[in-house]
Amino acid sequence: MFGWLRQVRAHICRSASCCVRRVIVSSSDFRQIANRAEHGKAERLFRAAVSAFCALPRPSRREIAQLEDLALPLFDSVSAESKRYVAAALSEIPHAPPALVRRLSNEPVGIAAPLLIRSDVLSDTDLIILIGRHGLPHARAIGRRRNLNPTIANLVRALDRPAQVPQDSHAISASEDRPPSPPVGLPADTPAESVRQKLRGMMLPATADADDGRMSATAIRNARFSKLRATALTGHLNYFQVALAEVLGIDLRHAKAITETANYADLSLALRVVDLEVEQAFLIVAAIFPAFFGHAEGIRLFVDRYRLSHRETAREKLRGWKAESVAERLARRPDARHRSGSNANEPAHPPSPGTLRAS
Repeated sequence: MFGWLRQVRAHICRSASCCVRRVIVSSSDFRQIANRAEHGKAERLFRAAVSAFCALPRPSRREIAQLEDLALPLFDSVSAESKRYVAAALSEIPHAPPALVRRLSNEPVGIAAPLLIRSDVLSDTDLIILIGRHGLPHARAIGRRRNLNPTIANLVRALDRPAQVPQDSHAISASEDRPPSPPVGLPADTPAESVRQKLRGMMLPATADADDGRMSATAIRNARFSKLRATALTGHLNYFQVALAEVLGIDLRHAKAITETANYADLSLALRVVDLEVEQAFLIVAAIFPAFFGHAEGIRLFVDRYRLSHRETAREKLRGWKAESVAERLARRPDARHRSGSNANEPAHPPSPGTLRAS
């Protein structure tokens, strides 16, 4: 790796006029890198390696992999200032190492902001996941990107300026389903308050008890979304399957069938039953089926399909899943009753051979 850095240093000296951003790495930097006994070697190595990489006009895949192999093991050993420096340096590099960029993007917004605003390495799926994981601070930085996907821009506006978000047809239908009298001590269900409740549920974990019968339809929906979002972003599919089974009231086998199919059609219908907003549903589906959203067309297709899907069709699908679960349970019970009935006709203790007598 030291040989690679020395070659990069020589290349910088030869092609200073070819680089848009000319980064000079001094000889003392490389002497300090080579000196293993020098205090703070990891800090200098982290900075110098990224500076040298940024000076390459068109880095090869091998050089990108080399930088990741060098920088990622040092990541936890360097200071926030060095991470901030590296994030700023990589934010305008079109071929920055993806793994390093994603690692930096998950840092606090004070470090990750340059990448969130400018980096082309982060895909739309990455941005959605970052918003769901880190909330409003990252969303505001992402909202400053040029040519931001309209769906992501709508999500950022909904989080940043909730009072200005109009109600769509789903929110209106949800307000019609609310109980006529709100809980004592809570303000009236105005459109602005409804949006605020929705955003609180998106940004905070569910804290309401399940047995609180006074919960509004919006609060129930947000609690379900919080549970699904928290498990979907863990990266462990079995956690999400358990949460999905609890939210829909189906058995685990059907929850696995919904999430292990070739496409997200069944999961989209399941989320439609819960009456999630399109941004909420997209966040969950993108976390479970990320391969479908590598480009903007995939996101647009999901949004159109989700908005056109009817809630009654989704409910009919859910009733079918529940009916199958009940039928399977009932199919197992007659066997048990048959076995218990046949055993009841047999004597509790069969007679021994010595007690049998011929009539």
